[in-house]
Amino acid sequence: MESIVRLIFEFIRLSFKTKKQLIFENLMLRQQLNIYKRKNKKPEIKNIDRLILVWISKFFSKWKSALVVVKASTLIGWHKKVFKLYWKRKSRKAGRPNTDWQLIKLIRKLQKENPTWSAQRIQGELEKLGISICDNTVAKYMRKPEVDSEKHQRWITFLRNHAKHIAGIDFLVARTIFFKAIYVFIAISHDRRKVRHFAVTSNPH
Repeated sequence: MESIVRLIFEFIRLSFKTKKQLIFENLMLRQQLNIYKRKNKKPEIKNIDRLILVWISKFFSKWKSALVVVKASTLIGWHKKVFKLYWKRKSRKAGRPNTDWQLIKLIRKLQKENPTWSAQRIQGELEKLGISICDNTVAKYMRKPEVDSEKHQRWITFLRNHAKHIAGIDFLVARTIFFKAIYVFIAISHDRRKVRHFAVTSNPH
């Protein structure tokens, strides 16, 4: 009797689901069934199984109810691991080459001998010597002038006094399940931490 009642409730539940949800639920259950069918005492989950289950979970909103072979937290952990591997591989190719220490010392020597020179002026002088370098890089390695703390307002004090009139903005890149880039712009007020504006697009201009 209990099995009949359970079957009736399952039929009612499925009748309210869309065709798309049923397709992805079926895919998830079939993939887990393939794992159990392997000739092992304990179900062996391969990397391809993890990728398929993570992929399905992004299209099937009720994936937790259909997940049997592992816990929901385990599947979420797989997804995080894939992103870590992706960014680790991507970060190896990114970034600028390190600046030679001798060049850094030359920048600081020029700055010391010519205190009024700006980063652009030093960059121009280096160009005359046949050294190609960006003025932003020059500014990065120039020694910062000492600041008298008594004559300058601390940042925290400035923020408290003017928080109502300050907004923080950011333009960042996020990745979809297929690692496609989407671009996010956000503006937030400092006083209430309230989001004032945000926009998401795959084609920024």
